[in-house]
Amino acid sequence: MNYKAIAIYTSEDVRWRGKPVAEALLAFVQGLKLAARCSVTRGVAGSYENGELATLKLEILSFKMPLKIEIVLPASEAARVLPTIQDMVVDGIVSVSDLNVVSHRTQKHLIPRHLRVRDVMTASPQRVRATTPASDVVRILLSGQFNSIPVVDDLDRPIGMITQGDLIARGGMPVRLGLMQPLGQENLDAVLKEMANTTARQIMTAPVVAVAEDRFLSEAVDLMLKNKLKRLPVVDAGGKLIGVLARLDVFRTITTEMPDWEAMRAGNVVLANVRVVQDIMRADTQTVTPETSVEEVMRVIDTNDIQRVAVVTAEGKFLGLISDHDLLGLFSGHKVGIWDRLASKLTFTALGQRHRAVVEQARKQTAGEVMKTDLVTVGPESPIDEAIRLMVAHQIKRLPVVGPDGAFLGIVSRDSLLRAAIVDTP
Repeated sequence: MNYKAIAIYTSEDVRWRGKPVAEALLAFVQGLKLAARCSVTRGVAGSYENGELATLKLEILSFKMPLKIEIVLPASEAARVLPTIQDMVVDGIVSVSDLNVVSHRTQKHLIPRHLRVRDVMTASPQRVRATTPASDVVRILLSGQFNSIPVVDDLDRPIGMITQGDLIARGGMPVRLGLMQPLGQENLDAVLKEMANTTARQIMTAPVVAVAEDRFLSEAVDLMLKNKLKRLPVVDAGGKLIGVLARLDVFRTITTEMPDWEAMRAGNVVLANVRVVQDIMRADTQTVTPETSVEEVMRVIDTNDIQRVAVVTAEGKFLGLISDHDLLGLFSGHKVGIWDRLASKLTFTALGQRHRAVVEQARKQTAGEVMKTDLVTVGPESPIDEAIRLMVAHQIKRLPVVGPDGAFLGIVSRDSLLRAAIVDTP
């Protein structure tokens, strides 16, 4: 394994664009996302070519102790990074030597250990007061495309959290937020009018679980998982709300901060803690065949209290998905039916009993006719970070897992990916 060792001899008072040169070089190497390591050693004494002396003796007390910065990286990458390093070291010596590496092993962590909550959070988040009507909370959530929001007091300190579940259980919202838009403006306004007399204080979950901005990101993710939360309010030292940490924030960080693991593996770097999709997928997912009637699909969703089913062939090959959102669209020509479904919280089966025309239509249509087929899928042997990348890129919450032969194997959710990410972080 051909590697190069780049050694830089400088001092602690040297700056690059206002930053200590050691700090700047560390950031540069980290940003390369290569199979490279960098270390900084501070000397206890030294002398320089201009006659200056550095020492720890009290009678002299130097402020420019010598530094040695070493960067070890594959030889093929050295030529690319050397010009930048030479530009950055405005005072010092840069040397390069061959290094015969016999093995290179590293731990594969999805969440970088040094990251803190403030590095990842969404700053200046939306928030509501305790007196905010529940109808306004729904409007904010629908416009922002997120499913929960913090409630703050007059000093801007979080006192509660309102989730989609809170709005359904105590706020009078008939269905999840993703199904509110298909109502049409007239029916949506009617729902919000019914919710206007309920305040945020009456429906929020309290006390709130918040996280300090200086906590490590891995600790915050652990807190989210232990409390089964999708979002955490972030507070400053005074307890004031300054941000929100969501699962999507964590996933975006993983996709932007993680090194090029495949390139490392190709360079003979041995990766430990490697986990793949089949390690975390949920296999006990409901399926139907393309010949299954839509009426039966409705029954499957109702009976199992799920939001979607997979459509597979008799041999188990994946064809598509059907969601409750897709089924609700079947009632688009039956306005009373939609209103019954939402206002009365009827199951699809009960709704069909009220509207025989819809039942007859559902009996005639098959799963193969209404399923969505333009779906993003992932393979069972795909690394977990690849599944995260796909979820972030396509803004989806669940990924079907499909084998090399096209067989449907299960579903990967955001929650399972988050758990996998924290397992790899000590």
